[in-house]
Amino acid sequence: MSHLSERPEKPVVGLSLPHESAGLHVTGAALYTDDLIHRAKDVLHAYPVQVMKAHGRITALHTGPALAVPGVVRVLTGADVPGVNDAGMKHDEPLFPDHVMFHGHAVAWVLGETLEAARLGAAAVEVELDELPSLVTLQDAIAAESFHGARPVMVTGDVEDGFAESAHVFTGEFLFSDQEHFYLETHAALAHVDEGGQMFVQSSTQHPSETQEIVAHVLGLHSHEVTVQCLRMGGGFGGKEMQPHGFAAVAALGALLTGRPVRVRLNRTQDLTMSGKRHGFHARWKIGFDADGRIQALEATLTADGGWSLDLSEPVVARALCHIDNTYWIPNAHVTGRIAKTNKVSNTAFRGFGGPQGMLVIEDIMGRCAPLLGLDPMELRERNFYRAGQSTPYGQPVAHPERISAVWREVRENGELAAREREIAAFNSAHAHTKRALALTGIKFGISFNLTAFNQAGALVLIYKDGSVLINHGGTEMGQGLHTKMLQVAATTLGIPMHKVRLAPTRTDKVPNTSATAASAGADLNGAAVKNACEQLRERLLGVAGTRLGANASDVRIVEGVARALGGDEELAWDDLVRTAYFQRVQLSAAGFYRTEGLHWDAKGFRGSPFKYFSYGAAAAEVEVDGFTGAYRIRRVDIVHDVGDSLSPMIDIGQVEGGFVQGAGWLTLEDMRWDTGDGPNRGRLLTQAASTYKLPSFSEMPGEFNVTLLENATEEGAVYGSKAVGEPPLMLAFSVREALRQAAAAFGPAGVSVELASPATPEAVYWAIEAARADGVPAASGGVAVDIGVPIHA
Repeated sequence: MSHLSERPEKPVVGLSLPHESAGLHVTGAALYTDDLIHRAKDVLHAYPVQVMKAHGRITALHTGPALAVPGVVRVLTGADVPGVNDAGMKHDEPLFPDHVMFHGHAVAWVLGETLEAARLGAAAVEVELDELPSLVTLQDAIAAESFHGARPVMVTGDVEDGFAESAHVFTGEFLFSDQEHFYLETHAALAHVDEGGQMFVQSSTQHPSETQEIVAHVLGLHSHEVTVQCLRMGGGFGGKEMQPHGFAAVAALGALLTGRPVRVRLNRTQDLTMSGKRHGFHARWKIGFDADGRIQALEATLTADGGWSLDLSEPVVARALCHIDNTYWIPNAHVTGRIAKTNKVSNTAFRGFGGPQGMLVIEDIMGRCAPLLGLDPMELRERNFYRAGQSTPYGQPVAHPERISAVWREVRENGELAAREREIAAFNSAHAHTKRALALTGIKFGISFNLTAFNQAGALVLIYKDGSVLINHGGTEMGQGLHTKMLQVAATTLGIPMHKVRLAPTRTDKVPNTSATAASAGADLNGAAVKNACEQLRERLLGVAGTRLGANASDVRIVEGVARALGGDEELAWDDLVRTAYFQRVQLSAAGFYRTEGLHWDAKGFRGSPFKYFSYGAAAAEVEVDGFTGAYRIRRVDIVHDVGDSLSPMIDIGQVEGGFVQGAGWLTLEDMRWDTGDGPNRGRLLTQAASTYKLPSFSEMPGEFNVTLLENATEEGAVYGSKAVGEPPLMLAFSVREALRQAAAAFGPAGVSVELASPATPEAVYWAIEAARADGVPAASGGVAVDIGVPIHA
């Protein structure tokens, strides 16, 4: 076993511990960015001046009326920016734009003594606009050929030969929805200038180093003149990877110009109308199967709705292409990606980062084609699983493909699927207007950032004379339990109890040049960096202990806060060891570092091994559907998921459960609507609150929810043998959508292929039921291309 993966005697990792801030969360004592204003003096409040048109050129901006409002201190405009007027890493996102690019675009910010004064001031600002034509829907942009950014192409094998050798060929289209992050804490920042002239920004950000970089270039400063701290976030899900930077820059600019602390905190409607979503996608595809139902060829074009600027759309599309295979070997493929430019908010990272969109395409294809091939959907999926020696379409060998079958088999056995399928068949025969269905789907998700340079992390670990330990790392806590795992890693590596270790807030003056806490890599990267720093300290202390115990340092072990030599009876307590080391002038601080090995990626050629490993999982979902309304409930879910050797099982199971529910929300409930008419509100987001945007709640939870972590699944070359957990479980929710498809099909004749919209709302399920009753799509004859594409809906 590798040094990074090996666990010592009596490790703290692997114990089921509660979240380190759980008590603070449930008592309301946990502080978030906006809570910190009560600890600052003379805080000014910032409020955006939003223009409620989808597209236009600003011809005049009158700020005088705002300055006449009592309590208004200043109006920030582009003329106030001392550095670069841009909040994006692609330099295509002006902080103070001269063109309105989406409905609700902020063109200026008002600073007030109170939030109400700032709001009234913003309402008083007069904006003159030369309105321009707008592209609101993905279909509009495709028709207008409005695209931006890279257009990657992934090729393997020979697609033409693959189709020529296929017994069955199907073609289709698929349009599926975007998704709102709807984190509990909206975007927030608090900035002030300290006595040394340094800009200090508290920000709800997943990427403090990039927030620091953007704030610095907007203010015309160097990075060492800006410090960004993230205490914790009330959720992020990717929505706070790129998008917090502009809000932090507004707060910092206001603080620089006024000399007073400035707070930016969006209300829910502002957050919904100003921040990006998960990319909605359109897919056009063609697939070929042999006579046994094995995939021979896939040709597809994936188009993402990027919104008005690039943000992270290019890597999102790249990851979508890298995951269109999911768990299936595709010997011949030609897949193209592109980014549509629309007059909507700039879409951004969201849990899974394009992976869910790519995987949804192939799962939708499998669900649609199985009846046409005369195969049970489970059987079709299983026949196409990766096997030993096979590689992805971009050329990465698939390690441990046997785990795809292992998790699948465990779900089938533990969930008693065979017996339940017989029960469902009997139920459906006895009930004409209510149908049940059971679907099983698997996942294969690559872990690492597609951009190789991001796969690095740092840490700073300090041991004080009294034996207490303080750790700093570059990851951010958004409720996912990263800090809990880092405490466990530090305690395990040093060989001390958890209560000896404390974790400091994430800030850029402690660990520089950090990557975003994203791509499910937070524990892998930061855990390895923390481990590295702690190992340096432990080696120094072992030398001290060896001298005290009369043994070689290599023969000393520190377990549960006590140092002992192998074969010896003498003990040295941790606190005494640390005190001895101090008086011997042994350094008690260490900077740790980690870089993920074995990665290489040619973005232009779209070839290489961009991922350290793959995470695997399988989920079975049973649903019941009402034939009169399309309403449904999830009766039971069984999941087996691969997290390697879990660092913290309670945290990981919570992440699997939460990810699954969030995925089910995206696929079945969360229906974003925009005004696509030609009236004065064209481009307006219609689902601006929880009253109109349906989120998963207790009523959508499965009646029975069983989650098991795959055993004996050590991941070589990862910190203490663990695997990432954040993103992969979201895709387990494909099982719910596929179960709904099969339930709708049960209302029609055998062999019907059901088209199902995404999200599969009760309304969408009802129309799928009606189509099934009308016999749906006929089965294909050998060698004939059959179009089973859905109509493109708004």
